Amino acid sequence: MLPKRPSLLHPSFPRAFSATTLTHNPKTLFSSLSALSPTSPQNPIPHIIQKCIALLQCCASSKLKLQQIHAFSVRHGVPLSNPDMGKHLIFTTVSLKAPMPYAHQIFSQIRSPNVFTWNTMIRGYAESENPTPVLQLYHQMHVNSVEPDTHTYPFLLKAVAKLMNVREGEKIHSIALRNGFESLVFVKNTLLHMYACCGQVESAHRVFESISERDLVAWNSVINGFALNGRPNEALTIFRDMSLEGVQPDGFTMVSLLSACAELGTLALGRRIHVYMLKVGLTGNSHATNALLDLYAKCGSIREAQKVFKTMDERSVVSWTALVVGLAVNGFGKEALELFKELKREGLVPTEITFVGVLYACSHCGMVDEGFNYFRMMKEEYGIVPRIEHYGCMIDLLGRAGLVKEAYEYINNMPMQPNAVIWRTLLGACTIHGHLAIGETARAHIRELEPGHSGDYVLLSNLYASERRWSDVQKVRRTMLSDGVRKTPGYSIVELRNCIYEFTMGDRSHPQSEKIYTMLAEITNLLKPKGYVPHTENVLADIEEEEKENALSYHSEKIAIAFTILNTAPGIPIRIWKNLRVCADCHLAIKLISKVYDREIVVRDRSRFHHFRDGSCSCRDYW
Repeated sequence: MLPKRPSLLHPSFPRAFSATTLTHNPKTLFSSLSALSPTSPQNPIPHIIQKCIALLQCCASSKLKLQQIHAFSVRHGVPLSNPDMGKHLIFTTVSLKAPMPYAHQIFSQIRSPNVFTWNTMIRGYAESENPTPVLQLYHQMHVNSVEPDTHTYPFLLKAVAKLMNVREGEKIHSIALRNGFESLVFVKNTLLHMYACCGQVESAHRVFESISERDLVAWNSVINGFALNGRPNEALTIFRDMSLEGVQPDGFTMVSLLSACAELGTLALGRRIHVYMLKVGLTGNSHATNALLDLYAKCGSIREAQKVFKTMDERSVVSWTALVVGLAVNGFGKEALELFKELKREGLVPTEITFVGVLYACSHCGMVDEGFNYFRMMKEEYGIVPRIEHYGCMIDLLGRAGLVKEAYEYINNMPMQPNAVIWRTLLGACTIHGHLAIGETARAHIRELEPGHSGDYVLLSNLYASERRWSDVQKVRRTMLSDGVRKTPGYSIVELRNCIYEFTMGDRSHPQSEKIYTMLAEITNLLKPKGYVPHTENVLADIEEEEKENALSYHSEKIAIAFTILNTAPGIPIRIWKNLRVCADCHLAIKLISKVYDREIVVRDRSRFHHFRDGSCSCRDYW
């Protein structure tokens, strides 16, 4: 028979001390602590330490009680260097997520802390907002000849993942390997997570492949790693392998998968994941439901996003923000602003991301005065310090409204250094509204900040072409060649019957090419009686008008639309994803196609969504 476990409490310890009493009656803590007399022979220092430790173990939810117990131990002669008392004080501090400087102050006074105490400190910093001191602590461990154990590496690697310091991570990986800990599953999982967070997905996948028995954490980490690092196809492939091995996904898996689908614009696959979530009861998982809402918004199915939002049991500010931003980028700016007002009525506090969506909505609705009012509200009412993204929205707001000079002055008065995106936004506005001098100034700044961006050469060429300055257009082209910069080729993607089809300009690689180009000719013939005139102003060459029209006819989005019309029943919506901005000619043509063929056409380009229906587009004006 096993001996009875001795009580942590001394026989003279007041019976009033219980976990329940301590939790619900803080006055009991004062009276019971004061009952302990350091001068009593029945209560020597070791007994006080023992009883303080017992109190700390009961102190599960109160930082105030932690400080009271600490103060009591100091007042009654418990030395700050006592390793046992210090260990428990630090453990409780970290468990309660109290400020780490408080824990560090205790730690610095402990005489010869053991590996448990070191690990607790590393864990505390790893889970805090500032994990930087972890690396110094790890260095001090070695200086003090304290050998790391199996618990050291997971916390250490978690901190390195937060810091995204892959070089330190690789050093720790080699040490873990040398010490024989690399084979442990929880060390491998955190190694995998660290490499994924640092953008080293190939290294993360190698670690994953080396795990003989993969748990759900490992599968989720590698799927999430690929999804977060712009490799959605690989994320979906890994998920297929996971399903084949019979591993059941959870809410975290769904978040990664939905993120991958949103990145690819694969709405059909996202819908199947939604059905699976309904089947297994994951729609109650707020993280997964927010990711689902985000998927529908990013795939241009904003009404489905609204349905998800309405059926959510609990709507956090993240949910509201996702829908506000989703409505804004889909061209429903006024609805986005109405939703923001409702968010305020609900008593929720908008975040800086919420205001990005609000300002974006104002920009695309041409609501200049309202945009400045919301910008002021963000600063004065909510105390949010504007970031570069907010200033970018303000420049876009002024530029879209044709207030190019005002936008330039706004940039010059910004309290922070404008980045290349700010100047590029101004250059885009100059191209549309014809401000050559300001455009050249913007381009000069961009060359200093991001000299190799191909889109900037194209914008400047457009600006010169609009002024019919063909020699300058040729000069920009020669500069582009001499700088070794290649124009990013445009392509359009369409999802059809669970397959992804990609088309480039003038693409004839598809088996149906002959039928596609016949359909393109038919579309053009049907559009001309409806008022379609090719928008040739920005074709970057001094060539005949007929040649320009032919160049415009074979843009990738038009080919993708012709392919979809050929292969779907009448009335079926068409969804196109394009890597570059839709040109003015295609925008005009697609508006008319939506009317002639009675189709809803959703085009997601580099900057926003365009919802074409019955000859109109959700965007206020195209520019």
